[in-house]
Amino acid sequence: MEATANIRRRVKDAPDNTDHSVHQVTVYSVLGVVLLIILALLFIFPLYWILTGSFKTQQAVNSAVPVWFPTGNAVTMRNYTELFNRPTLTWLVNTVFICAMAMALTCICASMGGYALAKKRFVGKTVLFSLFVCAMALPKQVILIPLLKELAFLKLHNTLWAVILPTVGWPFGVFLMKQFSENIPGELLEAARIDGAGETRTFLEIVLPLIKPGIGALAIFTFITAWNDYFLQLIMLNDTRVLTISLGIAKLQTELSTDFGLIMAGAAVGSVPIIIIFLIFQKFFTRGITMGAVKG
Repeated sequence: MEATANIRRRVKDAPDNTDHSVHQVTVYSVLGVVLLIILALLFIFPLYWILTGSFKTQQAVNSAVPVWFPTGNAVTMRNYTELFNRPTLTWLVNTVFICAMAMALTCICASMGGYALAKKRFVGKTVLFSLFVCAMALPKQVILIPLLKELAFLKLHNTLWAVILPTVGWPFGVFLMKQFSENIPGELLEAARIDGAGETRTFLEIVLPLIKPGIGALAIFTFITAWNDYFLQLIMLNDTRVLTISLGIAKLQTELSTDFGLIMAGAAVGSVPIIIIFLIFQKFFTRGITMGAVKG
């Protein structure tokens, strides 16, 4: 018993060498967490308001006193029933098709163009890259009339391809893929040529695996951009059967009476795919932004 008591006494009197700096809480860290929580709530609130508003009755939506938590008679499924009585699924499929095709074609063209600008030597390469950089600052409204005439001449106006094809020539995609391609070791490309690999094989077997993170980042950027490109969709698409979900929701507001519950239901349905894509591939956003800013 005495030995046990002595051991306990020594442990109690021993100096505490534990590093408490990791667990130290400062006023600034607490304020930082509080600020982040407030900002998160501010950004989430519009989504919450749309989601809850899609289940509200017309009376609750138009109430002078906001109904923050709809319950009882204020809750209804009529908005979604009315929404899916319209060609909402067709609009949603059109939007997904536009974004998927634009994403695939942009990644293919931009990866080849970025690789050529980064690793190939040809006359006018610097001038060509400068044009791509300048085109990034060029608003779409400037080229709208020539673009509209060109698509009308090709008989593509009022088709889904009228929205897809202009997105494929996105200058930012070429710029981003050039930044990724700059990191490819030249020794690898030289070794592939020595082994007898042609340009196609070198690009498919050497370049593509190395720039795969960049392609993933560009794919998500392109998908988001194509989904949110309301202006181009509004100009190019007129027929009801080729409308996107954004245009379809906007069309609900042009009727004789504005049904805000129906509009919020459409906005809620339209936001689901883009939220899923963002949550799954959000790491590619960060990687694409950081790596794209490494070199100018």
